[in-house]
Amino acid sequence: MAPSGRSRFLMNENERHISVWSHFLRIVEQIVEPQKFTTWFKPVRPVSMVDSTLTVEVPSDFFREYLEATYLDVIKKTLKRVIGADARLVYLVRAVRSQQPIAVPEAAGNVPTNPEVSVNIQPSGNPNPFVYPGLRKIQINPKLNPVYCFTNFIVGECNKMGYTAGTAISSSPGRTSFNPLFIFGGPGLGKTHLAQAIGIAIREKFPELVVLYINGHEFKTQYVDAVNVRNKLTDFLGFYKKIDVLIVDDIQDLQGPGTQNAFFNIFNYLHQSGKQLIFTSDRAPVELQNFEDRLLSRFKWGLSVELLHPDYSTRLRMLQSLCRREGVSIGEDVLEYLASHIKTNFRELEGAFLSVMAYATAMHQENSVELAAKVTEKIVSNPVKEITISAVQSAVCEYFNISAEELVSKSRKRQIVQARQISMYLCRNLISNCSLSTIGAETGGKDHATVLHSCNMVSDLMATDRVFKKYVSELETRLLPSEA
Repeated sequence: MAPSGRSRFLMNENERHISVWSHFLRIVEQIVEPQKFTTWFKPVRPVSMVDSTLTVEVPSDFFREYLEATYLDVIKKTLKRVIGADARLVYLVRAVRSQQPIAVPEAAGNVPTNPEVSVNIQPSGNPNPFVYPGLRKIQINPKLNPVYCFTNFIVGECNKMGYTAGTAISSSPGRTSFNPLFIFGGPGLGKTHLAQAIGIAIREKFPELVVLYINGHEFKTQYVDAVNVRNKLTDFLGFYKKIDVLIVDDIQDLQGPGTQNAFFNIFNYLHQSGKQLIFTSDRAPVELQNFEDRLLSRFKWGLSVELLHPDYSTRLRMLQSLCRREGVSIGEDVLEYLASHIKTNFRELEGAFLSVMAYATAMHQENSVELAAKVTEKIVSNPVKEITISAVQSAVCEYFNISAEELVSKSRKRQIVQARQISMYLCRNLISNCSLSTIGAETGGKDHATVLHSCNMVSDLMATDRVFKKYVSELETRLLPSEA
């Protein structure tokens, strides 16, 4: 007997959460790497859906914590796309009895698990640089620069994930799923700043913890000195096993089997003891050369975060922050010029800012766009050509094979609407001193609210549609000059 209309309705309502979650997964699968999709999204099970609130079940609190910290933006925008603007997600943690046992990788070597027993300090007649005999909590200089705090850290799309993970770690060091935290990216993108900011925040909240920042080359030098001095290797290992939060900058410099073996044992001991480990590198773990596989696998245990090149708005906010920190007043037009022309990294941007200040002081000149241009020419080998609204619109029309008239028309054809929205988005993000009203006026007389809505639509689609993101990225590449 065929089900009645009401029973079909109830059946559809009962299965709605499954249908919505399946749609959600189909979109996310196009965005997230296959292995990470399988690891972090496949285990999630839809439970129910009431109105716009979807409830899902996750294996553990750590799983939920990682999922939100790593993919929150993707989750929010995809749910909004699937359910609507009022979409909400509620988590249920799976009961322990229904979970599979957690497999913990075995540590190689004889690494003790009891910190009180394993620290082997042998006092000698001469003081050494590693330990203070008789003290459980060693007193050391953490080597943290107070300037590199979270207050001075400018958050943007380029580093939001790293900032989120860093603040979570600073509130609960060693107890989150972000252990170790592996921060990687090109020079001048804020790796050292972020790593030290975490250390500073931890010291403020947990003054009893021992925090140490050190770079890979310095660690290697200490190890070599320790093995070349009789009876010092034990002190060297004992010192590092007393650290609660170990921050190693430029870990790619840990070359040599002896150094890596010592670091491997320190890593195992601290990790098993619930201590926090934070590393920075100029490349991803999979790209590190001449590293033992057992060490590389441990770098991947926690969370790997890439810091990207800052966008215009982030660069501008960084310059405004520098003005406040240095207590100087520089015209907004000068800051906007620098933000538009120095695109590589924060370090070069700060260098340009300080150079403008120095030139103005030395030459008794006012800070001006002309002075900023003179400084920029000495920093950027190929000065950036001005991008205009017309140039953006021409590039978009050529890319989508439509006419300029169609682009600025009132046509509601999907291809033309998307091309028009992308054009407005690129104008807003690539052209300095270009207001929403100006962009709208040059795009068929649209008002500023329409332009803002279009830019937000493009941002949302880039986060949930890989093909659409490819369109925008390829157009940006065409419009921006290649960097030498």
